[in-house]
Amino acid sequence: MMPPPAVPAAIQQEIFDRDALQAQLNSGHSIKAYTDSLKAARDSLDQHFVRGTKIHHLVHGYAWLVDQLLITAWKNLNWDNSEHTISLIAVGGYGRGELHPHSDIDLLILLAENSHAEHQDNIERFITLLWDIGLKVGNSVRSVKQCLDEAQQDITVATSLMESRLLAGPNDLLTDMTATISPSNIWPPHAFFAAKREEQRARHEKFNDTEYNLEPNVKESPGGLRDIQVINWVAKRHFDSDNLHDLVSSNFLTESEFQLLSECQEYLWKIRYGLHMFANRAEDRLLFDYQKELANLFGFRDNDEALAIEQLMQEFYRVVIRTLGLNDMLLQHFDEAILRANEEPVVRRINDRFKVTNDYIEVTGPDVFKTTPSALLEIFVQMAKHPDIQGVRASTIRLILAHRYLVDDTFRADPENTELFMSLLRSPSGVCTQLQRMRRYGLLGLYLPEFGQIIGKMQHDLYHIYTVDAHTMLLLQYVRRMLLGSKEIELPVATQVSQQIPHMELLYIAALYHDIAKGRGGSHSKLGAVDARAFCERHGIDQWGTDLVAWLVENHLYMSMIAQRRDITDPDVVQAFAEKMQDQLHLDYLFLLTVADINATNPTLWNSWRAQLLRQLYIATKRALSRGLDNPIKRESAIAQKKEQALKLLPFNPSIISFLWRPLAGDYFIQHDAEDIAWHTQAILEHREPETPLVMFKEVSDQHNIGGTQIFIYSHTKHHLFATTAAVLEQLKLNILDARITKTKDNFNLNTYMVLDQNGRPLSDDPLRLDEVKQRLVNALRQPQNPPTVARRHTHRWLKHFTMPTQVSIYDDEIQGYTIVEVVTPDRPGLLARIGRIFLENELELQKAKIATLGERVEDVFFITGKDLKPLGDSKLHDALKVEICTQLDESAQFAPDKKSDSSIAI
Repeated sequence: MMPPPAVPAAIQQEIFDRDALQAQLNSGHSIKAYTDSLKAARDSLDQHFVRGTKIHHLVHGYAWLVDQLLITAWKNLNWDNSEHTISLIAVGGYGRGELHPHSDIDLLILLAENSHAEHQDNIERFITLLWDIGLKVGNSVRSVKQCLDEAQQDITVATSLMESRLLAGPNDLLTDMTATISPSNIWPPHAFFAAKREEQRARHEKFNDTEYNLEPNVKESPGGLRDIQVINWVAKRHFDSDNLHDLVSSNFLTESEFQLLSECQEYLWKIRYGLHMFANRAEDRLLFDYQKELANLFGFRDNDEALAIEQLMQEFYRVVIRTLGLNDMLLQHFDEAILRANEEPVVRRINDRFKVTNDYIEVTGPDVFKTTPSALLEIFVQMAKHPDIQGVRASTIRLILAHRYLVDDTFRADPENTELFMSLLRSPSGVCTQLQRMRRYGLLGLYLPEFGQIIGKMQHDLYHIYTVDAHTMLLLQYVRRMLLGSKEIELPVATQVSQQIPHMELLYIAALYHDIAKGRGGSHSKLGAVDARAFCERHGIDQWGTDLVAWLVENHLYMSMIAQRRDITDPDVVQAFAEKMQDQLHLDYLFLLTVADINATNPTLWNSWRAQLLRQLYIATKRALSRGLDNPIKRESAIAQKKEQALKLLPFNPSIISFLWRPLAGDYFIQHDAEDIAWHTQAILEHREPETPLVMFKEVSDQHNIGGTQIFIYSHTKHHLFATTAAVLEQLKLNILDARITKTKDNFNLNTYMVLDQNGRPLSDDPLRLDEVKQRLVNALRQPQNPPTVARRHTHRWLKHFTMPTQVSIYDDEIQGYTIVEVVTPDRPGLLARIGRIFLENELELQKAKIATLGERVEDVFFITGKDLKPLGDSKLHDALKVEICTQLDESAQFAPDKKSDSSIAI
């Protein structure tokens, strides 16, 4: 049985006046009496919270307050001397004496056998009263036998009943129930522990096995309060302990570990209490809605390196990773003491420092780390070398944590230790698993202090859904999966390329360092390259490898930027990119890093279109490198070659085709492959209704998969074509990824749009859907001067918390013959249509567009010209257009410019 909550007398007197409540009840105002008392107490506790009163006084204080209200209500029922056959019992978190402002009140009404009928009216009145006064009650009415039956079937019931505390009624009923559900009757410690460990595994899996989420659940996420409660439950079942400190006397926890676990619990309690207070309901998710309020309440302020919210969340993530480390150690301890207590030890000695006992590694003596500090790294190398080792024994985890202080500058500079770390990176298996263990035990951030700075660091946006360190670990996993072939179906080219990489450890180092300088100010790519170079020099990497790693870190965003924001069908763009790559090895390494980086940033970023863009750029660059950098494809040769290939695919007289092609500019032939040119040409020649826009569809694919759906539109040149098309596609919930606008000299438009549906998939072969899209486009394009209104859609609550002003950069590209307009702005319905209208109002010709949605923002690139089809070439025109785009987009979105933002693609 659980003890009552301990609350300072001063807080008791402040939050509850029994005599005043009873007097108000006697006057006949029962519901108002309780609600007034409850509201006054909550307000008082909230004021204590804001003033910084110790959180355990408030959590226990609220439970104590509810005790008083329930006991008073119970005693005011008319029992007719029958109360000796019924008990009111607090269970679950309430039974532990822990309540937050809007926590569920878990109650067990425990009855003597065959007594339910005589108490039914009182029970109904009591529960109804609790709901009427605003308490959220979870109640059950059972006999002792029914408790046994339910607990046998459901471990959650058994767990809740373990934390029982008498509120009113005879104690003997509770004593009988406690004895009945004891480990000697049901759920013995080994079965209970196994079930709870599986329950935790499933819960962690639900949250993708990461403690880092944009809106973590303070109670249920990995490293949250539930992980601490699991330790409590197992300890209570095995040792019959009522609190964590009992584990110290049982030698399962040291006093310092207990203090650390208590600090983690109190911190999480503070966050949870604040969530309940600000939400005014039971809210355990650290939603964007409340992160800013909590950050301000806890004293965080924006600075040059991080927003207040980012500082709060980094503190939170660091607490949960400490909680997870302690949870790992203690569950391993329980595993050895409970599940494996009767196992015959099978010991295999590795060397003088380590042995393996029943598949778990441990030190050969308690002084190993003290006498041989390098063993702190060696243990992870040994686990990578011996994949049959399942983990680390609890006593050795404790020794690792206790000896982390040995990792200092001298340790880092020791050649033996640098060689051990490189041995780990060169291991054929277990690289990611062991680096994750090092991170979980706090060693990775100590051995690489620059990595320690990014642990728990988050960026307040929807694009980066993981903290920097979690993203880095996930990136490493993607690289390993490509190397091991487990991603061959999703990433076929990358998997093939990974088999050709001569030194994978160099790619691992680049992965570790690519975002290492996030949050320092300045270019994180350049700053990270400096750190990466220093690491390589300290770890004995040769000059070629050092230069390669530093180059990869400095340029890790470059390939995705070119693929998503430049016209990679243009031979000049490919040639310039190939010159940047220098050789095939640089291209291979950067391609793998880019693919893994995008996948590890946000699962929604990697779609078929992005995959195809990167493959297309990789293959085109590989061909350019094979030809030789001094032998580029000439633009005129590329156009002639495309025409020749397309002619061979067409069943028409060449003179007719040449006549059709004559008004087309060379850009059209550069931007489309021969198959598409033939497809467009044949459709136009067979089109018998010149006044009706021609709309056709085609799945764009390569040998690996479909990248998207191409919509080809042939129509008379009219104003508003792009704006109208964008508005229709927006109405149809289709996302434009790429647009190519071709205007002929005889006033026709050949426009192509690459689209995906709202789930990031091509339209595929759906005749009804394709016909709907076609009819809507044809009807709208007949009168494009009257574009359809973009239907207002519900804006996801997330987007309301990411306020950033529109950023526009404009410059002339004389080589390609365009003015390039780059727009970074919050996403919202109708964006492309609005931008199209701005171009139209300024008499600008849109030639092509590259569209990228990155979380809550878009980064779109538009290639425009003046009426003369030349770049604008006037800085005053650039400035005026920039002001107009920013003004119109910010007015339409009603976003306030109160957040720092980085206009670069940060993958």
